[in-house]
Parts: sequence; structure tokens; C-alpha cells
Amino acid sequence: MLFIGILLFAIGFVTFFIRPFLHEKDTYDGAIKVTKKSNPILLMFSRKLSALIMAGAVFVMMVPYLFFWAEPGYQYFLVYPTGRTDAIVSQGIKWRGFAKVVPWQKFIDVKVVSKGEKTKDIEGVMRPIPIRFIDQVTATVKLSSRFQLPSDKESFINLAIKFRSMDNLVQNTLIPTMREQTNNTGYMFAAQDYISGEAQSFRQTLDEQLKDGAYAVIKIENKDTIFGDIQMNKAREIKEIRTAYTVEKVLENGLPKRISHEITENNIIVSQVIVDDVDLEPTFKKRLEAQRDESAKRQIEQQKIETAKAAQARVVAEGERDKASERVNQEKIQVKQLIAIETKLKQERTNKELAAIALETERLKSQQRKVAADAKAYENAKLVQAGLTPQERAEWEYKTSVGVATELAKIKFPETMIIADDKKGGTPLESLIGAAMAKQLTSNTTKRK
Repeated sequence: MLFIGILLFAIGFVTFFIRPFLHEKDTYDGAIKVTKKSNPILLMFSRKLSALIMAGAVFVMMVPYLFFWAEPGYQYFLVYPTGRTDAIVSQGIKWRGFAKVVPWQKFIDVKVVSKGEKTKDIEGVMRPIPIRFIDQVTATVKLSSRFQLPSDKESFINLAIKFRSMDNLVQNTLIPTMREQTNNTGYMFAAQDYISGEAQSFRQTLDEQLKDGAYAVIKIENKDTIFGDIQMNKAREIKEIRTAYTVEKVLENGLPKRISHEITENNIIVSQVIVDDVDLEPTFKKRLEAQRDESAKRQIEQQKIETAKAAQARVVAEGERDKASERVNQEKIQVKQLIAIETKLKQERTNKELAAIALETERLKSQQRKVAADAKAYENAKLVQAGLTPQERAEWEYKTSVGVATELAKIKFPETMIIADDKKGGTPLESLIGAAMAKQLTSNTTKRK
């Protein structure tokens, strides 16, 4: 804009002051009269037009001092010639009014950068921050953070006047405050707790201390006395006294007490805090490796124990299963035996009942026969007392004789009879031989007939 203004002003100035000298001139070339005319382009500029061009040129040259372009992502601190100050926190074309404009970035990145890492777009480059945990273990912390300048004009003007430049703000306030709060956060934790699951709490505490102010804390010392082994007739000796420290936040009306720092006092907004890495000292790492190896061994032993317990449980379960199976089989056998015994008992009971019924039947039949016999005897006695008629007696004798003859006919008498004489001195054997010969003789005679 300034170059264009100067160019237009030069054109107007030239045309304004040389316009009176621009006219037709007659010259002679020997005997011939020659009329020369000025450049028609120059002749078209009147003095009034030239004055307007110069005025416009002056305005063009003055525009950069009257207006400026506010870029996105920046805030501007303005100081007018009268000494009044102002701030521009939005983007676009803004009125300047010959004020001095100092640009400030809205967002400032501060990061711990390793060797070889690019730093082109980082406003604040830091070295790793050394810290010491409460258990005296040292470490280095790598952070990445982003800060936002105050958006209200009054806070921004005070900040711009106080620090004068963004580089001064970064180097003398943001980086030292980050180091201080990182060290304070380290004193609130033990390295053993950090690697045991407190890493997230460490990050959260650092974020809270940067955003809202540092915590007011008190350090508490705890001593643990370790005694030696108990021995007969000897007092126990102190083997070791271990000292441990814990940090507790100071409460005020039930809330943690906060201590403001430069970031909070200047209303700078901490929009992002990232803990990239916490590198513990090599000695502690070796100790962790030893603990890890011991832990791995314990886990292996525990797994072996669990495996042995599982095997034992399996053996017990199989034994219980076999016992249950054997118990079931024995119970089945017992049930079969009981069923057989119960069946036999039922059969015996049935037989007993049948025998009782048969006995009762026989008793009844016996009584029946006795009654019949008594009746018959009574009848016979009555008949005898009454006497038989001649005809009945004759019939009775006839039946009796016939019956006797019939029975005698059925009797078979021996055909050969041997009579032994004891007086002749014959032996029974001789008598038997003689009987056999007699029987054979009789048999032959029968066959001849």
C-alpha cells in the first residue's frame, strides 16, 4: 500500500507542477516550419486532477496506519500516540488510528523436546524436567502443554504491559512455572506408588496444579520399627527403623487449599497438559527389574500351586465320583437283595397263610369226618340196639362170607415148602440147595404137561 501511494503521489506531483510547461512548440528545420506537440497523455492531466491524485496517494499511504488486518489465532495490543491502550481479540479488518500494534499468539505451545525433534511451530522449547519423588527416587519428566492468553481485554492488556513480548512470557513465566509445579507434584508421590498404579493420579495432580494453583500440603513422617528374632533369655533387639513419608493436602472449609502462581495470577488458561514420559533413575529400574523377576517367579510358583490344587481337587473329585459310583452299585445290590428278601418274606408269608388255610381245611375235614363217623357209630349203635331182621342178618352174613372168600382167593401161598430137621444135623445151606432143586424139578414137570 505504501509503495502504491508513493507512486500515485509522484504521478500527481509531476503532472501538477509540469502541466504549465506542456504546450505546442514551433521549430524550423531549414526553411520548413515544424510544430511539436507534448505527449497527449500528459496533456490530459489537469491541475485539479493531479491534486486529487496526490490527495488519494496520501490517503493510500496513510491506510496502513489507519487500518490493519487481524489474523486468526492472534490477539493485538495497541498503544495510541496519546498513550491510550487497547486490545483486539477478534479477526478481520480493524481500526488502528496510528496506534502501535503488537501481535500476540492466542495459543502458546511449550514442550520438552528431544535431540533431533522439530521445533519449528513450538514457541517454548524445554529440556527434560528433573524431579525427586518423596521416597528420594529421581526421574526426568517430559511434558507437552498449551496455554491460551486471556480473552478479556483488561487481563490481556495487563499481561502485554507486564511482559512486553511473548518470548519474555514464555521464557520467564510459563517454563519456570511448569518446572516448579512438576517438581511439587513429584514431592507428593512415591516412585513405588507411581509405578504401582498412581501414574494417572500424578498426571491429574500436575494438570490441576497448573490450571488452578498449587496444592498446600503437609509432609508426615512415619517410622516403622523392625525387631529381630525372639531368642531365649534375651531381649529383642531393634533390627531396623524404616522411615516413610506421606503427603496430605491441607483442607480449608472442606476443600484443598490452593496457592496461586504466575499462570493463574495472569489469567492464562492452561488448555492442555500431557505427560509424555517419566524416566526413572537406572538404579530404581534395576530394582524394578529384580522385583519383576521375583514377581514372575512368585506367579509361576502360584500357578504351580494352583495347578497342584487343581490336580488334587481332580483326584478328590474322581475319588468322590468313584465312591459315589461304588455306593450306587452297592445300593443297587442291596436293593436287589432287599427286594429278594422281601419277595421271599412275602412268599413265606403267603405259604404260611396257605398252610394255615390248608390246616384249617384239614381240621374242618377231620371234624367233618369225625362228625360223620360219630353219626355212623351212633346210627350203628342205634341199629344194634334196635336189632336186625332175619332177612337183614342173612344178607349181612352172605356179604360177609363172600367178602372173606374173595379176600382169601387173592392170597398166594408158596408152592414148595422145605422143612428142616435140626435133629439130623442138616445145615440151612443144604436145606436151601434142596429147595432150589425141588423148585427146578417142579418147574420142569409143569412145562412137560
